[in-house]
Amino acid sequence: MILKGKAHCYGDHINTDVIIPARYLNDSTPEYLAKHCFEDLDASFPQKVQEGDIVIAGRNFGCGSSREHAPLAIKASGVSCVIATSFAKIFFRNAINIGLPVLEIEDIAANVQEGDPLTVDLSQGMITNEKTGKVWHTAPFAPFMQKIIDAGGLINYTKSKLEEGK
Repeated sequence: MILKGKAHCYGDHINTDVIIPARYLNDSTPEYLAKHCFEDLDASFPQKVQEGDIVIAGRNFGCGSSREHAPLAIKASGVSCVIATSFAKIFFRNAINIGLPVLEIEDIAANVQEGDPLTVDLSQGMITNEKTGKVWHTAPFAPFMQKIIDAGGLINYTKSKLEEGK
């Protein structure tokens, strides 16, 4: 799977309360959450993000509470992938469970600027900054994780497996 989009860059320790503030958790519909994604960090994010864009961040992205609303808000806003130096483990798993690809690249935040055009080849584990030509490599997802992502998340994957069994 090839993903293409422009970069939206954030720093270290972006917690789930910054991704989707708790005051918006009374409604879990993806469209509602997308309207408030990163609102307290970058109020213009919901207006400037476009389908396919990619979030770039530093260390410990998704720390804080374990709410699934955070990756859901990001995915619903149109973001196709999040690439960070590192992720909180629960955020990483929640992202995969809802079908949002997340990749760890050590020096990504220092080498991508806001708006840089990026190409991500999930099957090869290759990320290219089309502006600078810099290329990063990471291990591709394990086949079972890629199937979950391709299905749009764990629930859709499970439903398809149950349908196969009928």
